[in-house]
Amino acid sequence: MEGKVPDEAPLILIIDDTEDNREVYVQFFRHQGWRVSAAEDGIEGLRLASEELPSLIVLDLGLPKMDGWQVAEHLKANAATRHIPIIACTGHSGVELKKRALAAGVVDYVIKPCLPADLVARVKRHLG
Repeated sequence: MEGKVPDEAPLILIIDDTEDNREVYVQFFRHQGWRVSAAEDGIEGLRLASEELPSLIVLDLGLPKMDGWQVAEHLKANAATRHIPIIACTGHSGVELKKRALAAGVVDYVIKPCLPADLVARVKRHLG
């Protein structure tokens, strides 16, 4: 086990239904010194976002139970979570789908496959 990440480190929530993606991003984010939480579907992602109030959310749009667009809309409609930046990391590459995601409250849109280092750079930008 790696060294413990400080409790005051930013918490990143990854919502992705692909286990390999979650595992890779969790490892890369922990290597940055961030705390990480992960969910495999939209419902679990909403629950964790409300309970943990992460610093940033990395959100797949093609999720089971509730898609990423709906998750983003719910997060932005909730006073407790509307301030959390959301980065969509998705295989959906159409212009209309990107517009829909931005309208739902996503601040950045990354097309998969996304190199973990590129995603880390975007997370850093939105963490300020």
